[in-house]
Parts: sequence; structure tokens; C-alpha cells
Amino acid sequence: MKKFKVLLYEEMAEAGTCLLQENCQVIYPESLDEEVLIQEAKDADAIIVRANGRVSKAIIDVAPRLKVIGRHGVGVETIDIEAATNRGIWVVNTPDANTESVAEHTVGLIVALSKRILEADKAIRKGRFEVRYEYFGQEILGKTLGIIGLGRIGGRVAEICHQAFKMKVIYYDEIDRSEVAKKIAARNVSFKEVLKAADYLSLHIPSTPRTHHLIGEKELRLMKPSAFLINTSRGPIVDERALVQALEEGWIKGAGLDVYEEEPASKDNPLFRFPNVVVTPHMAAHTHEALAAMSLVAEDVLRVLSGKSPKYPVNRVNPKETAPDT
Repeated sequence: MKKFKVLLYEEMAEAGTCLLQENCQVIYPESLDEEVLIQEAKDADAIIVRANGRVSKAIIDVAPRLKVIGRHGVGVETIDIEAATNRGIWVVNTPDANTESVAEHTVGLIVALSKRILEADKAIRKGRFEVRYEYFGQEILGKTLGIIGLGRIGGRVAEICHQAFKMKVIYYDEIDRSEVAKKIAARNVSFKEVLKAADYLSLHIPSTPRTHHLIGEKELRLMKPSAFLINTSRGPIVDERALVQALEEGWIKGAGLDVYEEEPASKDNPLFRFPNVVVTPHMAAHTHEALAAMSLVAEDVLRVLSGKSPKYPVNRVNPKETAPDT
């Protein structure tokens, strides 16, 4: 009988699953309802969560054997970090696994909006070839890219856009990103200036109480009427009601969205009726490469279960620990 039990909320790529199955009993819950998860977690040594489902304090409290919570991906807003830390439970994630995929998706939204690709695609499928005389796009070359959050993904988006399109990059970040910025000649500006100056404003920050509705009516009104808003980070960062108003009244030119305030997003979401909004279903990280890399959160989970410190900790359960084992 295998020594450890891992509660895996949803299936993941074979690379990580095989690692777990070699060493652990892997259990999948019948649903992601908290009542079901509480029952399954009672004898779990580890939990791995993807984008769906929560690891709440109630779940953590009923799991006396729990040693580690793995996040398949980066964002940990669905995990009660404080409750885990108080119990001495590691929380780990895969910080670099989806950087390239999300950055490329972000650039794809920029291109699709600029060239009106989706509008043209829908028109030609209806036999409207004449839209070639109506749907005029714009060049991206030399435009100003505004980044809010010049971390891994934001930095990679800026790098691609600067190198491929010679875009001028400005950014706002509360963390010192001078080393990243230096490589792409990015200029650090105030929050207000990045809103006012960007031709494309791309969001790359976590969802926290402080970032909730960071982009609302006031901020959207500061943007250029010719500017596009891109959000591939987290839906609650943008006030969708304000964004609808901005699109209706022409405060901005359009938006590219991969994330929403409520997920799964309803087909009746009012944002979906605008032709100048390109939408995808929170799939920016869903490439074969990124999914395989994110599944390797299993490696860190197994490190903790074997008594070692993780390589990619989100929290610190032992203040005396200064660095993970190598």
C-alpha cells in the first residue's frame, strides 16, 4: 500500500500525474463542492488544486495529516494561506511554468484587436467579403505598451512587444523591477501616467483585496479613446460594469479578455456583445507545454512529503529556514 494520499482536485497532464502515481495514492473528488472536499481531505497528506475549487480553512482544519498544498499554476487566491501557514503546511506553486504561454496569448489578443481579426472572420463566414473596405485595423509598430505588473508574465509581454514591434514600454509596479526594465528600455511611471499614456494597457497582477476593481470607472476615463485594455491576469481586477459603460460610451477603443469577475463566465455577460472585445475562456495558460510544466508541481509536493523543503514555496512555515534544499 502506498504511503501517501494526494487529493487531486482535477486531472492534470501525464508528466505530473505519473510522478504522483508512482509514489502516492491519488484520489479525485466527485465534485468541487466544499462538503465533498472536506470528506476527501480528512486523510489526505497533500492537496493539489488547479483553477477551480478552493482550499478553505474548513478543509485544512479537517486534515490532520496534511503537509503540503500544491497549486497547479501561479495564482493562490483560492487557498487560505494563513490557515495553512498556521498549521505548518507548505503551499507551493509553479511560478515559471505558464509565463511564455500567457505572454504569447496576451500578444495574440493585442494583434487580434489591432487587426480586427475576429470581426473579419465572422463577416467572411457570412459571405461579406466587402468588409475588407470597412474593417480597417491599425499597426502596432512603435505604439506605447503600458504594463501594470512587470513580473514574469508582464516582463515577457513587454519583451516580446518591444523586440517584435519596437513598442515603447512604460510600466507601473510597486516592486522594484529595474533589472527587468533595463533590458527592454522600459520606463517606470506613476499609476495615473500608465493609464493616460498607454495605447495598449495590459494587466499582470494577482487578485487581492487591494487589486479588486483596480481598473474602474475613474481609471477607464483616464485612458485614451484609442486605447485597448488587455486582461489575462484575474477578472476581479477590472470592474466589468464600468468596462461595459466605457465601451458603450467610447472611453476606450476595445478590450481583450481571458478572465472575468465570475467564472465560468455566463454567455449573457454584457461584454460579449461588443464586436471590439475579443474574449477567451481563461485559457491563456492552456498550451500543451504549460500544462505539462504546471503538472510538475507534483515534484515539489513529493519533496515536502519526503521531508525536504520545497523549491517554490509560497509561504514560509519555518522562520529559521532561509532557503529550500537543493
